Amino acid sequence: MLLPTTYKAVIISGTKTAVSTVSLPNYDSNSLVIKVKAAAGNPTDWKHVAYGLGPQGSIIGCDVAGEVVALGEDAAKSFKLGDSVSSFVHGSSVLHPENGAFAEYAILDSKLAVKYDSLRLAGEDVPFGKVETFEGAASVSVSLFTAGVALIHHLAVKGVPKELGKTTVNSPLLVWGGATGVGQMFIQVAKIFGSYESIIAVASKKHELYLKSLGADVVIDYHDSDCIEQIKKYANDSIAYAVDCVSNGDSGSNVNKAVSDTKPAKILGLSGISSIPPEEIKSSVALDVLLLYHATGWELPLGAHIIPASPETREAAISFKEWVGPLLARGEIKHNRIKYVPGGLEAVQGLLDDIRDGKVSGEKLVIDV
Repeated sequence: MLLPTTYKAVIISGTKTAVSTVSLPNYDSNSLVIKVKAAAGNPTDWKHVAYGLGPQGSIIGCDVAGEVVALGEDAAKSFKLGDSVSSFVHGSSVLHPENGAFAEYAILDSKLAVKYDSLRLAGEDVPFGKVETFEGAASVSVSLFTAGVALIHHLAVKGVPKELGKTTVNSPLLVWGGATGVGQMFIQVAKIFGSYESIIAVASKKHELYLKSLGADVVIDYHDSDCIEQIKKYANDSIAYAVDCVSNGDSGSNVNKAVSDTKPAKILGLSGISSIPPEEIKSSVALDVLLLYHATGWELPLGAHIIPASPETREAAISFKEWVGPLLARGEIKHNRIKYVPGGLEAVQGLLDDIRDGKVSGEKLVIDV
């Protein structure tokens, strides 16, 4: 296929986004060039715009799916032209502002790309289920890889368990924000691993049956005034591992209160800054942070800071991809509910506004391109 020299993409323009014409970037031997079919929104997308983390003119968006239209020599060992694939990119990156998901074309890292037998465009809302559409494929990568890297690299279990379903951790796993996109993936993967005594999901009660179908043992409503007390009672004050899938507002403080008062505990946050006031952190609590962007293998310029590269995170992401790819293809791990947003690239600003304003609950917003 003859690639275009220019194409349409959504870029940062001031404090908003705009659809613009951009040039097709160069790609290396490990790369897949895809014609984007669908792209999904994540909180990190609007934050890169609103907080000035992404450069002006950079292409936004991380979650993407499409068809391979060109590829590098090394990538050709595992992929071919016409393959249906999904992955994530670092949209609005300082180092690579020319690549992002909300665009007609995107460049993927083949080592982090998942291949499917075939996918179709739905062009409408898609219920929770096996990945069979480009919309479903576009929705999974950021959330799924975040959960996977966290579970095999940051929490109690190191690597994918050799014996799935065998309890090896003397603690429940607390998933605060169980109905978020990443929370749903934490529940699914942790259930398959079976390493923790139980999975406690904190979410609105309206999601209880759905989250239990994913693998949560109990769902506790964060609206309840005694939410923390309910968690501690259920777990007998034994929670040693917790992930804050909200990582905003008072979520960190609440997770800090919910973990054990009597034994060491680890809390994993999913943003670069802890939301727990330092004076509140229990002496027995260790804080950790996961930035999935480290899976790219690059250092991370974020604002005034440069965070060094993390080869370990990249290795964990690649290892997890090799394990999880077949499970996705077989439908053993399912995509979240998909809310289809019509309008293509022109609809992206509204999509980001809805995520920022908290109008999204228990589903992923996806556009077709």
